[in-house]
Amino acid sequence: MYYVKKRLEISAAHALSLSYPSKCTALHGHNWIITVECRARELNRDGMVTDFTHVKQQVQDLLDHAVLNDVLPFNPTAENIARWVVESVKNAWRCEVQESEGNIAIYEKDE
Repeated sequence: MYYVKKRLEISAAHALSLSYPSKCTALHGHNWIITVECRARELNRDGMVTDFTHVKQQVQDLLDHAVLNDVLPFNPTAENIARWVVESVKNAWRCEVQESEGNIAIYEKDE
């Protein structure tokens, strides 16, 4: 099995839709660290699991300096973002989304 990991730094804002009172329902920003992990049993014809540039295009280019509520079709919690990344990036199986120091959400694909 081959593994690759891409770490992205993203500045973005979001406002959460929550069932309880929270200051996070107001628009606010984070300097996010998103780590995408991909794997494959065989390399593609270019000798790669997934091209790092494609990961950047699919995630960072869409989310960086954006209001996440405007570009993602779901409540942009760290958990939901992690799941979306795994579902969007070819060969992704795990994603860590760090929205601030000490606050990290992880999603792993079941297989």
